[in-house]
Amino acid sequence: MSETVFLTGATGFLGSYVLDLYLRETDAKLLVLTRAKNRADALEKLWKGLQMHMDASTFWELEGRMEVVSGDISQPKLGMDEASYDRVAKSAQAILHIAASLNRKSDKACLNNNLKGTLSVIQLARAAHEHHGLRRFGEVSTTAIAGKRWSETIAEDDALDWDRSDYDPYARTKKFCEHMVNELLPDVPHTVFRPATVMGDSRHPRTTQFDMVRAFNTVFDLPVFPIRPDARVDIVNADWVGRAMFEIFRDDAKAKHSIYHLSSGTASPVAKDIAKAMSGAGRRPPVMVPQLLGATQTAFDLIAGLPQKNTLTFIGSLFKVFLPYITFDTVFENDRACEAIGQKPVSFLDYGPAFAEWCREQKYEFPYVALPEKPVRVNVSKEISA
Repeated sequence: MSETVFLTGATGFLGSYVLDLYLRETDAKLLVLTRAKNRADALEKLWKGLQMHMDASTFWELEGRMEVVSGDISQPKLGMDEASYDRVAKSAQAILHIAASLNRKSDKACLNNNLKGTLSVIQLARAAHEHHGLRRFGEVSTTAIAGKRWSETIAEDDALDWDRSDYDPYARTKKFCEHMVNELLPDVPHTVFRPATVMGDSRHPRTTQFDMVRAFNTVFDLPVFPIRPDARVDIVNADWVGRAMFEIFRDDAKAKHSIYHLSSGTASPVAKDIAKAMSGAGRRPPVMVPQLLGATQTAFDLIAGLPQKNTLTFIGSLFKVFLPYITFDTVFENDRACEAIGQKPVSFLDYGPAFAEWCREQKYEFPYVALPEKPVRVNVSKEISA
């Protein structure tokens, strides 16, 4: 008998990877929370995420597997009407919560979407578990919950430290989301996934998420950059992250731990090797001067705060957010996830240069195409002659 799975964030970047795998490799019934007015609107949103993974004909073949649940993660009861909420609570056998605000600058967005949203999903999980028992609850967090670090290698059970300061509202709220899961679902089998810097797909250069790669490309256009040449940068390919989340969440035999780092771990490349690989695309790598880090961060913070909006303030805002994550030389052990799925991430050195160049060529915009009309099936009867 197939399992009924409730997914949030399926229209987002990582969510599309998990949804694609569920559609292709299982017969699960998928309840997909979507901020949409109706099914047609929801299918447009789902297609926008899934077209990186499949063509339109495949989408239409699989769309019947997705039951759209209209809602909004930031609203009470996830914005569902009473009938929908009751149906999900009584039918969902597993819940994977991927939706989140990635706005690292907005306390408001992170509070409403991450904290309030996760609490509402936990309350739904609580109702489902009390009704019939929930097989598993999954929470997608981030390695950024580790807070401000410097030159460390961190295991899953050592990452969360309440005495450390956080880099931004996103990290702060996701840390408390993990706390809520542990406190409010103690009797429900649950798994926390912590992706590191997810950038690119090792199988092809396409992506729908551009902020981090734009930051990296900007770095390698600069004559000087404030990072140690041997600083490790924990970048992980999205296809491996999606695969790990999917396999560990759906297979209890693989979910031996409550927390998994989805990262490149100790195999993370160092800055000088990334620079060398990127310069292979015909660009000269920047001179690395780590002594300038403090002054550079201050400069970017000041530029980001300027009232005018232009290319300079955009770059300032980008580096105000991402500079700590690029330069802090901290990686997150990934042995648990590698063992669970029997597969290691692909090194950014192998796929990064082609990926970064594709993003430049696309001017950091995905070439979306509209969803074509659903093909009409025509049944042709066959005449049998004597």
